[in-house]
Amino acid sequence: MTVSLARSTRAFAPGHVTGIFRPEVTHRDPRGRGSVGAGIVLELGAWAEARFSPGPRSRIRVVADGRGPWPISEDVARRMTPEEPGTLTVRLTHELPVGQGFGMSAAGALATALAVGALSARPTAHAVEVAHLADLFGGGGLGGVAAILGGGLEVRTRAGVPPLGRVIHRPFRPALLVGVVGRPIPSPSVLHDPAALRRITRAARDFEELGAHPTPERLFRLSERFTDLAGLSSSVVTRTVTALRRQGALACQAMFGQAFFAMPPSARSRAACLEWLRRSGVRAVEIHASSKGARVVRARAE
Repeated sequence: MTVSLARSTRAFAPGHVTGIFRPEVTHRDPRGRGSVGAGIVLELGAWAEARFSPGPRSRIRVVADGRGPWPISEDVARRMTPEEPGTLTVRLTHELPVGQGFGMSAAGALATALAVGALSARPTAHAVEVAHLADLFGGGGLGGVAAILGGGLEVRTRAGVPPLGRVIHRPFRPALLVGVVGRPIPSPSVLHDPAALRRITRAARDFEELGAHPTPERLFRLSERFTDLAGLSSSVVTRTVTALRRQGALACQAMFGQAFFAMPPSARSRAACLEWLRRSGVRAVEIHASSKGARVVRARAE
């Protein structure tokens, strides 16, 4: 049914750090492509505010809090826009750095899909598929949308989004230290590099050790090994991760950024890490895992 009133919605999608992954991109259906792997869904992420005003012409505008363009979220907005003519405006806010392995591409795509889809009561499953395909074909990532459908520690045991993909979510309570130590790494530069993909596949060979009951400690041990073997870290990331480990923390590269995430196992280790980061001039924040996945938080007619 056509609705003549202007209306707006707001959606949130959490960020995410991947500790270990293996590309799985051979499925005939692209909804079943992506990666298997594991990571942590973060309490900070991306917000999308969508507003639609009926009018004689169709227009779509995506603006954000950083320098654009935003091709993946723009593609999502085009595919999810209401069928009636009018102006769709999407405003994106990113709570974590873009291009640094914090899943902002997937979060922005999914928040946009949910917000715009809610304007015309589109099914959530359709929004998830659109966001996944836009992120996949737009070079944003291989499994971020599937990962952030729930919260906590996530394990992608089958690539893609449901029902083709399968993701296990478990509570994750420890606080993390996350920080950025270099310029962003464009995801396509890694995803289109055959040598890098071969190293990644070899480094992820022990992924199945996480099992059906993954724990934070097991995730970090495998992720540390993956960081060390995948060969994706710059020298400054390697130095930072190594130093944090010397302070007693479990520390890894956030894939694919020049960024890290670390889990100090004790108050003493946390204090030592914070002191080392301060003395080294590395900006970092303490962050917790999200208990929930992406969601629409407001919808209203104006």
